[in-house]
Amino acid sequence: QVQLVESGGGLVQPGGSLRLSCAASGNIFNIAAMGWYRQPPGKQRELVAIINSGGTINTGRSAKDRFTISRDNAKNSVYLEMNILRPEDTAVYYCYAQQRLINYWGQGTQVTVSS
Repeated sequence: QVQLVESGGGLVQPGGSLRLSCAASGNIFNIAAMGWYRQPPGKQRELVAIINSGGTINTGRSAKDRFTISRDNAKNSVYLEMNILRPEDTAVYYCYAQQRLINYWGQGTQVTVSS
């Protein structure tokens, strides 16, 4: 089992920035991929960005140009730097990890972009 704990969400004004962090614990060996999904109000969960253990990144449309994902394998952590935030970025952001084809999810952290 892998446990994921997110931090860094909150309320930010349009145009602002936030940095989300996610730390994995438990059986952390051979985590192939870590990343972020988000679920806006009333919508389905969608990919933000995923990074594998080799550093290859898969980015969803929502993250292009404004969001940057990074991973610290030594700390079993993944980060999401979000810039130029827009009201449509308001969502619950979920940390994700895949280990031996099993998907794990964090509890989610709320990001609200509003003036």
